[in-house]
Amino acid sequence: MNRTLKVAFPHVYCELDFTTPLELSVATILSAQCTDVRVNQVTPALFARYPDARAYAEADRTELEELIRSTGFYRNKANSIIGLGQALVSRFDGEVPGRLEDLVTLPGFGRKTANVVLGNAFGVPGITVDTHFGRLVRRWRWTEETDPVKVERAVGELIERKEWTDLSHRIIFHGRRVCHARKPACGVCILAKDCPSYGDGPVDKLAAAALVKGPETPHLLALAGIGDAVTE
Repeated sequence: MNRTLKVAFPHVYCELDFTTPLELSVATILSAQCTDVRVNQVTPALFARYPDARAYAEADRTELEELIRSTGFYRNKANSIIGLGQALVSRFDGEVPGRLEDLVTLPGFGRKTANVVLGNAFGVPGITVDTHFGRLVRRWRWTEETDPVKVERAVGELIERKEWTDLSHRIIFHGRRVCHARKPACGVCILAKDCPSYGDGPVDKLAAAALVKGPETPHLLALAGIGDAVTE
């Protein structure tokens, strides 16, 4: 299934915009209960205003909250971001560390955020168990675990380590574009023949095609043997 997903999504990437480990750390904190699209609208001004860990550590809370307000839960997120800046300055010379055991000690960081930063900013393989990832691997019967750490370990035993980061992206892409929570596009899904949950969504190709989202839609529909005109 991982190899098949690679055909569907040959080019996967972190959908949060960033240029440094610190920027990705802040963007990932902001992405909690918020879309990546919204976060990417907020971060250009945020990153320009706070270029380094010390700037976050010394940030005016009211100003920071206003910049990130549209991402939701902005007070808690501001606490995490200011705390992150302070922790980086006091313990890591202002730099984001590249080890999981260090990252998970930082404000705003759990294993999910740590694995996002490791995999995408440092090139260290990591499995990112977000809502989409957990939902799909259970739908596929890869695991019945619901605890993210247990899901991470279970999937890690199935897939070779060097694939972990890209696997995470592929599953998240598939969850956002095809395998939706309430109505998966089963009829045009490239994993249909291997999926134990095939039929949870419409199996008619035209009905399923209308559910596919994202820039890869023409490619995904071509793989299913139909043109993208049906979605227009």
